Amino acid sequence: MPRKMGGAPGGSGGKPGTPGAGGEGGAPDRGQRRGGQGPAQPREPRSKLYSEDVVKINRCAKVVKGGKRFSFAAFVVLGDGKGKVGFGKGKAKEVASSIDKAVRDGEKDVKPFPIVGGTIPHEVEGRYGSAKVRLIPAADGTGVIAGRSVRAVLQKAGVHNILTKSYGNHNPVNLIRATLDALSRLRTKDQYQALRGVQL
Repeated sequence: MPRKMGGAPGGSGGKPGTPGAGGEGGAPDRGQRRGGQGPAQPREPRSKLYSEDVVKINRCAKVVKGGKRFSFAAFVVLGDGKGKVGFGKGKAKEVASSIDKAVRDGEKDVKPFPIVGGTIPHEVEGRYGSAKVRLIPAADGTGVIAGRSVRAVLQKAGVHNILTKSYGNHNPVNLIRATLDALSRLRTKDQYQALRGVQL
């Protein structure tokens, strides 16, 4: 005589002890699986004082017995758009951690530079290694005529109209340091008058 097939307890027709998803004891939803955290919250800016711009991220691979171990180096430019700008770098095993370290390092390096009317007070050159950057003041409406690395520094410093030219090594980090060196050579009219003791 053939065996009679009966339904599983609970009347759901499924496996014993596995009620439907909508009943009590069912599989938890996504929010419950993640400990009730709900949707991911937007991340706050890494720096509360300055806005940052990630210029470059380098990846390094170390070959070990079990394979390769990757690490990342981040280079970040920070500024308030009102004459203050700085540069920082950080290394970590994850990209986010390396950027956080770079931001903390850059906050210590932020310095004020003389910006007059959205441009620089006079033409100036800066060097770092074999990289050289020339900054030329420009009239309103010109914009920031510069490459990626130099533009990041000038925009974070609050420069809106300027002409630039780079020579030699085009490594982004060298160009950033050369641009910061050029900004450090700037002097306003009042500073020159106080330095020389004459009226200009």
